[in-house]
Amino acid sequence: MLKFEEELMCPICYSIFEDPRVLPCSHTFCRKCLENVLQVSENVFRQSIMTCPTCRYLVEFPPRGIDSLPINFALRAIIEKCKKEDHPDGITCPEHFSQPLNMYCLQDRQPVCGHCLTIGQHQGHPIEDLQSAYMKEKEEPLKLFKQLTEGPLGDVSLLLEKLEEQKSHVEQIIQSDKETVLQYFKELNGILDLKKNALLSSLDDTRREIDKEYTPQIDRMKEIREEYIKLQSCTAFLGDEESPLKFLEKFHSVRQWAQALKQKKVPSVQPLEICPHEIYPRIGSILNEEWARTEISEIKKLEVPKIKLSVQRIQFTLLFSWAENSTSALHPIPSLLQQIAPTIIPAL
Repeated sequence: MLKFEEELMCPICYSIFEDPRVLPCSHTFCRKCLENVLQVSENVFRQSIMTCPTCRYLVEFPPRGIDSLPINFALRAIIEKCKKEDHPDGITCPEHFSQPLNMYCLQDRQPVCGHCLTIGQHQGHPIEDLQSAYMKEKEEPLKLFKQLTEGPLGDVSLLLEKLEEQKSHVEQIIQSDKETVLQYFKELNGILDLKKNALLSSLDDTRREIDKEYTPQIDRMKEIREEYIKLQSCTAFLGDEESPLKFLEKFHSVRQWAQALKQKKVPSVQPLEICPHEIYPRIGSILNEEWARTEISEIKKLEVPKIKLSVQRIQFTLLFSWAENSTSALHPIPSLLQQIAPTIIPAL
């Protein structure tokens, strides 16, 4: 394949094509070589144009520049195939086609070929043959390994271990504090629930006391009212009776019924008088004014108020007022009960 080496060389750098790109005139050059030519042309003409180094064809480049040129895939495949056939082990110079890497540049510390030393970037550098360089450098990796293990690597490992320990320690503190917060608010919520349930229970007890106070009286008053209504209805229909005998018999019964009711007394009741100035403090006032100013640490010490009823005992008697010369009118007392209402006074 050496007879094709000249055809595989870039006309600009005289090295094997590297990333070959095709100009519109069909000539191929290395991508890097074209970039250098285009840069010089842009500095001179102030625009992205250049002439082909081979045929002088004027080429205008779009904004993408050299990247807009197509790759010569066929040429690139030929070059790669030739490299594999000439050197199956692949130890050839990446910059100079088919040149073996048989020397060692002491300045840059890397294998080079003959062209690198004569026309390449390693020209004039001190060199040594590969075998000698290999024998000298063979023990260096072990020395470097020991240096890294005993020096920076050991220090870095120790520092890493300390950092991980510190991180773990801080994370444990954070976790402990989180558990403390959860436990604190769990206890606080428990205390608040107890206070809430105690307040609601106290109010429920008061409601039952009100029910116990009022329900029997209300039921008794309903019974008496029904009796009044029945008596009033019977009295109203007496005037429609035309038979003297039946009228006298019925009126006699009504008179006896009215006399019985006249003697009947309403049982003693316990009215609850409303007094706006005595309804203080209310539960809302206690919560919003007193409890709201309480510090969290003192919540447990707060006393739940015991709700009581302020009861004033008043005797009421139900009487009938009769007109002595009347036989057709029945007049009950206009007002049976006055000022009956609950007064709730929390006592702390």
